[in-house]
Amino acid sequence: MSKHNINVTVNGQEQTAEVDSRLLLVHFIREQLSLTGTHIGCDTTSCGACTVWLDGAAVKSCTVLALQADGCEVTTIEGISENGGLHPMQQAFHENHALQCGYCTPGMVMTAIKLLEQNPSPTDEEIRHGLEGNLCRCTGYQNIVAAVRAASGVTV
Repeated sequence: MSKHNINVTVNGQEQTAEVDSRLLLVHFIREQLSLTGTHIGCDTTSCGACTVWLDGAAVKSCTVLALQADGCEVTTIEGISENGGLHPMQQAFHENHALQCGYCTPGMVMTAIKLLEQNPSPTDEEIRHGLEGNLCRCTGYQNIVAAVRAASGVTV
């Protein structure tokens, strides 16, 4: 296996590391940077638990090589808090009981924030469509949809 040096900004902090050419971004984040909020659920892009932002786009980090992040900016769930408090989407998830076991929550939150950036006033159907790549095995999604709607400020 060949090793490569990468420079990546993670949650606003520059990181330089030596990585194996086959190391996935999710493993780099969790194992080399000890940022364990990004979860590994399936390694096949099916669940979305590993969603992070790569240069501002929501991506499933189990399908991106750490090498591909060289020179990029990565934001994880740990990097979205505002002034040490919860991000408004995290607060909405909390207030709307949009989690049970919490395993999918980081990926859901990261995806939902990007959804609202693209569509600030989505319908419930648009929210469900926007979250299609993220699976939750506990909640039935109703409270997740309610949380995203609450974060958007749209009431029904």
